[in-house]
Amino acid sequence: MPCICPHISLLRLGIWPEAVASNLASVAAARCYAEQAGLKGHWDEELHGLDYLMYAYLQQGDNASARRQWTYLNSITAVEPTTFKVAYAYAAIPARYVLENRQWEDAAGLQLHGAGFPWEKFPWQQAIFHFARLLGAVHTDNRAAAQAEWQALHRLETILTQQKDAYKAQQVHIQLTTGAAWMRWQEGKADEAVALMNRAAALEDSTEKHPVTPSEVLPARELLGDMLLEMNRPADALAAYEANLQIHPNRYNGLYGAGRAAERAGNVGKARGYYRQLLSVAAASATRPELTAIRQFLRSQPPPSRNTSNSLGLGGKSRSALGYQVD
Repeated sequence: MPCICPHISLLRLGIWPEAVASNLASVAAARCYAEQAGLKGHWDEELHGLDYLMYAYLQQGDNASARRQWTYLNSITAVEPTTFKVAYAYAAIPARYVLENRQWEDAAGLQLHGAGFPWEKFPWQQAIFHFARLLGAVHTDNRAAAQAEWQALHRLETILTQQKDAYKAQQVHIQLTTGAAWMRWQEGKADEAVALMNRAAALEDSTEKHPVTPSEVLPARELLGDMLLEMNRPADALAAYEANLQIHPNRYNGLYGAGRAAERAGNVGKARGYYRQLLSVAAASATRPELTAIRQFLRSQPPPSRNTSNSLGLGGKSRSALGYQVD
């Protein structure tokens, strides 16, 4: 059996065009293998590659291409073998799309993929689904639903603990802590919310990433930045976004969040730098509304100085630092 693996390093470095190209090749090779091997359905490595591809498209703001991966996933009815990779893709691909786009109503209403799929065998992957629904419930002010999803996560953490799967239990514990933080935020308990979100971010920062995933569906430290920005603490939010960009360079929402936080903190130079960095990594076909807003902001500003991203102290890795020319 050939090893047809998604290209992790390009994703971890935030080099999105090459990540898309390499994972398109990975998915195509997996389809070819399924045909040549006479599999009755799709090969599990194909779905593994689809999740990586979805992630890369989303970081370019290319919603049209990302949505096509989700539509294609929904057309898949048989996969061989039924592994943890399949369960992860089924849970993560829809969750990534709605959470990255802040489509909270859709997140709250997500349904598990695949009638008859043995989800009981995959509690960690189930947790992604409930985590997305919890964040959706919080942001649509449905406290009862948020509590129900938190309880579902707690049940799954207990199962993983009983199975002595410490890594996956900890991953769900991070989701539980993040969920509790946003539930406290929903209740107006700001200090408790930030303390819990800091705890989740610190735990996630100290945890090695599993090779099945290109990234968490939403990084905890980026969510901390979102929360601090909601609380009108832009300087603290900027610090959180910048710390996250060191771990997750060139993330679309990380760059946009850092730009917004810098703008609201009165640091126009940094705001301009992050916004320009986001425009440099976004796909030419990207139509997300944030891009329109930042272009309007940049047009309203005087011409920038010749400061580079490094002299401005931008977090993460710019395209210039990775060998690209920034416009």
